[in-house]
Amino acid sequence: MLATRKLVTVFSILAAGMIAAPVYALKVTEPAAASHGYPGLCDINGKKLADGEFRQWVENDRLHVVITYKFSAGEVYEEHSQFRQEPELIQEKWSWKESKHGGSQREFAVDFLTGIASAYIRKDNKDVSKRINIEPGRTFTGFGFSLALSNLRKRLLRGEQVQLKAVGFSDFPTLGPQVVTVTISHGGVQRMRMGGRSPKGDQFIIHPEIPLIAKFFVTVPDTKIWLANPAPAGFLRWEGPIVLPTDPIVRVDLLSGEKSGPAESAGS
Repeated sequence: MLATRKLVTVFSILAAGMIAAPVYALKVTEPAAASHGYPGLCDINGKKLADGEFRQWVENDRLHVVITYKFSAGEVYEEHSQFRQEPELIQEKWSWKESKHGGSQREFAVDFLTGIASAYIRKDNKDVSKRINIEPGRTFTGFGFSLALSNLRKRLLRGEQVQLKAVGFSDFPTLGPQVVTVTISHGGVQRMRMGGRSPKGDQFIIHPEIPLIAKFFVTVPDTKIWLANPAPAGFLRWEGPIVLPTDPIVRVDLLSGEKSGPAESAGS
């Protein structure tokens, strides 16, 4: 959901954690509609870093999502996404931009329709663009993961592990986009302190399956997403590196407050 160095992910479903099932698209069981909220961006210890605004609406048969985070020092993160929900959930566009006092510092984008992904980092004078292999209906990034998880929730709660693929940007060997496999699993029911409340949610873990040789050069942390429990499974929390694997791990809470607490077990 953010951006700085976060891994962007593609989905390819596994049956009961054993043999990959031939799933060609993600059926929408929880369609998304208009929504407006004000999440908070925190460091991993719960200190608030930025105020956020979340906007989601349907226009011309497409679901649009815009998430903005504003820091007191003048930095702004902005994520844009576009999806089709009929007949399946298909992500069509994603972009993430980091600016400071109006000047672009970093930009990442994926056009799922053309298969072109691009990245730009001003301080390193890096500007790359590359065609990648997109599987429509199975490839998601950014907030697309929260939407995909809400439609996979019942399967994951039954103990299935869902194997997907991810498109991510990495410093090594170049800034160009890369495709990796990820395994998604249910991490249990937890409560988390945010905005003066302690809502209960299901934790889902997105674990990148990095090739053995690449592990000697880059470490890609897991991404964790919490959805509300009981259903409907709305977004509660996100934790992971901002965009690149080497970015700081941060937290986004649905309920914004001055201090955010860690997730703790709430039983089965």
